[in-house]
Amino acid sequence: MASKWNPESWKAQEARHLPDYGDLEQLSAVEGRLATFPPLVFAGEARALKADLAEVAAGRGFLLQGGDCAESFVEFSANNIRDTFRVLLQMAVVLTFASKQPVVKVGRMAGQFAKPRSAPTETAGGQELPSYFGDIINGIEFDPETRRNDPERMVRAYGQSASTLNLLRAFANGGYANLRQVHQWTLEHIGRSPWGEKFAQMADRIGEALDFMQACGVDPMTVPQLQGTSFYTSHEALLLQYEQALTRQDSLTGDWYDCSAHMLWIGDRTRFEGSAHVEFLRGVGNPIGMKCGPSLEPDALLRMLDTLNPAREPGRMTLISRFGHDKVEAGLPRLVRAVQREGHPVVWSCDPMHGNVIKSESGYKTRPFERILAEVRGFFAVHRAEGSHAGGIHVEMTGQDVTECTGGAVAITDAALADRYHTHCDPRLNGAQSIELAFEMADLLNLEADARHKQAA
Repeated sequence: MASKWNPESWKAQEARHLPDYGDLEQLSAVEGRLATFPPLVFAGEARALKADLAEVAAGRGFLLQGGDCAESFVEFSANNIRDTFRVLLQMAVVLTFASKQPVVKVGRMAGQFAKPRSAPTETAGGQELPSYFGDIINGIEFDPETRRNDPERMVRAYGQSASTLNLLRAFANGGYANLRQVHQWTLEHIGRSPWGEKFAQMADRIGEALDFMQACGVDPMTVPQLQGTSFYTSHEALLLQYEQALTRQDSLTGDWYDCSAHMLWIGDRTRFEGSAHVEFLRGVGNPIGMKCGPSLEPDALLRMLDTLNPAREPGRMTLISRFGHDKVEAGLPRLVRAVQREGHPVVWSCDPMHGNVIKSESGYKTRPFERILAEVRGFFAVHRAEGSHAGGIHVEMTGQDVTECTGGAVAITDAALADRYHTHCDPRLNGAQSIELAFEMADLLNLEADARHKQAA
């Protein structure tokens, strides 16, 4: 697929935000074991996602990407996986029903373990230890043994990812995602919110539509699209030793695929010319995402697109803007115009989380829901003005009833943050806030559709 590329060619480039493993023999042994393990996903699945994203890039769909900021070994449980999946299903149904567009569902799940850090070490109480890079690398507790960068953690992350994928596939295709079950998807804490009632009303209308189909002789129980759903996984391809070990050559096409997830993305901190992360991902056939923030110049973006998608393959590239609520309408248009001018087929997605982190008066890191919503509205406004398609949302969220982001209809206050602040990394939207965001986005998608109809008239 890519000339002069092989799974190890990234090692000749500058690799930022990778951990320093003291025992290189142990690292090599772990990499060798992982290379013999079965792939977590298959090349054909990655190609199916690429085809779905090509439809989104053409303006005929919407990408919903969400999940944990960073998965942890401690919080790993079937209930947590199920509840996040349930909320993503609800969000997708809201967006599909209101906007009449198919929604591509991609979880930040089954591999989102690593996190970049601005410094390789941190100091507390006069002691300097490695920074916490995520559970796939070391532990969050500040002690020498836990903070040791341990390659064996990659094996544990692989096992947890395999278990998570197994459960997600069962939920997606084993009857749980059947639209007849739509009422049962609502978690208790969401049902108590104002948006829970609105979702229940919409679920009633879906039930009526299914009853109507059945009365007309179309049995919903025999329609595959109503019995299950396609659900894909994604994570930031940060720990390149792990990604390389799970890269396989497809027996059908001969192309290389990173089989740790269906979709991988490059973060704002590893997106630069000469980056080892860019070099690695340019050679795999998976759909690729790239974070685009205020520091990204249009010419640099175009060079990145030429590197990562020289054939301009639709569905290959998703550009995830992350500007902040007060910068998106000033910074995003010039990137959109440059991409449109050069004719690159991309999915434009909005990450309204990372540019809106503040430290609350209570000392907790939080994200005000009002700022998140303001960035989403600004993102849609830019695309309406530029005549491009606002094609997706990328959120950090959970099905748990956490109190990590302030505001929303559930009115989480600064004082309430301490009640259920459980994140290992950044603050996440809870289920009720996620559903509220989905209803707001559905209205924005309808505004975009109205604008398109007026232009076509």
